[in-house]
Amino acid sequence: MGYGRKVLGWEGPLEAITDGRRQGRIPTRTIMRGAVVMFLSRLGSLNALEQSRPSRFWQDWLGGALPSADTIGRVCALVEPAGVRAVARQVYARLKRNKALPELVPGLALAVVDGHESHATYRQRCRGCLERTIHTEQGDRVQYYHRYVALHLVGNDFGLSLDAEPMLAGEDEVATALRLLDRAVRQYPRAFDVVGGDAKYADPRFFHWALDHGKHALAVLKDDRRDLLQEADRLFADQPPTSMREGTLRRECWDLSGFTTWPQVRLPVRVVRSRETRGVRRQLTAQPEELTSAWTWVTTLPETLASTGAVVRLGHARWDIENDGFNELVNHQQADHVYKHQPTAMLVFWLLAMICLNVFQSFYRRNLKPAARAAASRLHVARQIAAQLYAGLPSGLTRAPP
Repeated sequence: MGYGRKVLGWEGPLEAITDGRRQGRIPTRTIMRGAVVMFLSRLGSLNALEQSRPSRFWQDWLGGALPSADTIGRVCALVEPAGVRAVARQVYARLKRNKALPELVPGLALAVVDGHESHATYRQRCRGCLERTIHTEQGDRVQYYHRYVALHLVGNDFGLSLDAEPMLAGEDEVATALRLLDRAVRQYPRAFDVVGGDAKYADPRFFHWALDHGKHALAVLKDDRRDLLQEADRLFADQPPTSMREGTLRRECWDLSGFTTWPQVRLPVRVVRSRETRGVRRQLTAQPEELTSAWTWVTTLPETLASTGAVVRLGHARWDIENDGFNELVNHQQADHVYKHQPTAMLVFWLLAMICLNVFQSFYRRNLKPAARAAASRLHVARQIAAQLYAGLPSGLTRAPP
């Protein structure tokens, strides 16, 4: 938290967050400061946070007692998400100013959009829940769920989650992503040059948004665009591949521009294919084996701006939002936990988890020396943070105050 205050300057925007109460007895800053400690120490629930109330830590950090779990959940349901997003913007601005966000491909900053379902249930429903019918052996059942689209900035050695937007009833993921991107391009106008996504984003709306906003689009190409894929297959069959090697990975790449087989997009597009072969040794048999996979991308990036290798690298970097984004948020920050089943509260907790992950990743990657990182994993450092919270508890088994 000292790193976040001194280097990233996140305390000012954090304390500027407001909520809808007219005369709240407990300040919003107290609620927010308690919630970020929960995510930084990876406690995983408001009840676990409440059990730490006897810790001496809270008197120093809050200047008073920690509010109850119910109070934190209730106030977060009234918080303005725009104020929480301002904290994320501050963290990005400081890292950018400190040149702590090197680009994956020099001169081409990549942001990736993708959807994530945070939870599903048959039992509870709130006004923000989406609905779907599940066919079971016992008959059809209505399931309620929440889904978000996130925007993730891909860096050379770690990524940064910039924003998230809840999906609304009756819209698809691309429509949600465009609403998210409209806000992101206002708040982060120079953060990214290329916006990428999976096969769902091989969509004219996504590509036209990029063209209209001076960005480049990059998406996985699959059978959804059969005409374009078939024409690429036919032309690639007459073109010798370009061979590349990266350690044990061998690539054969094809790259052609000027495709007009996708008339819904108003400009010709470029298609790049990579057939990749990697040597592995199976643990069970200890025998070497070669695995081959093929990837195809469609993009508006011209050859003068991005080489074949650059497009392949940017295309594969789409997985960063899964590996360093959703995976870390869900498995370590417990962002999928339903802290309070109310749409605003769920969004606020997701954004806070995202911000705390950004701060933690930045602290680990940019503040700790290489020798310290070699000696301590991220999980170990996270446990040390939690240990400082528990160290302030009185000795013996005591109950949290009511």
